[in-house]
Amino acid sequence: MFKVKRIDHVAVAVDSIDDAIAKWKALGIEVKEREIVASQRTEAALLPVGETSIELISPKGNDGLAKFLEKRGPGLHHIALEVEGIDAALALLTALGVPLIDTVPRRGARGHKVAFVHPKATGGVLVELVEPQESEHVASDPAV
Repeated sequence: MFKVKRIDHVAVAVDSIDDAIAKWKALGIEVKEREIVASQRTEAALLPVGETSIELISPKGNDGLAKFLEKRGPGLHHIALEVEGIDAALALLTALGVPLIDTVPRRGARGHKVAFVHPKATGGVLVELVEPQESEHVASDPAV
């Protein structure tokens, strides 16, 4: 069994992390973490807002994200839900026939386990499942 705990972050696709950070800083929102996520070929900056965060993401070789920006421009990319039991979540969703992008979790930003649910499953919204790995939090991707 798995449990959805909260919205972990809302991701905004941007062409330039530096330019985007300046815009959000003008709203009084500061960057807490910034890293290159080699496994996803992206650069990410995390801006905490209350109990959740805004995550700015920019492609660093990620063709899908580059195509997204080319087609739609900067803007909302996905909503990430923190879950307890990501492996169980993926098994259940697979058994229910829910379209998934990832059938097994991979390492994402902050060293967390992540997997994406296909937008077909949620009415056009890309959803990321995130299971924090607090004890395993290893900065395998060097901070920028």
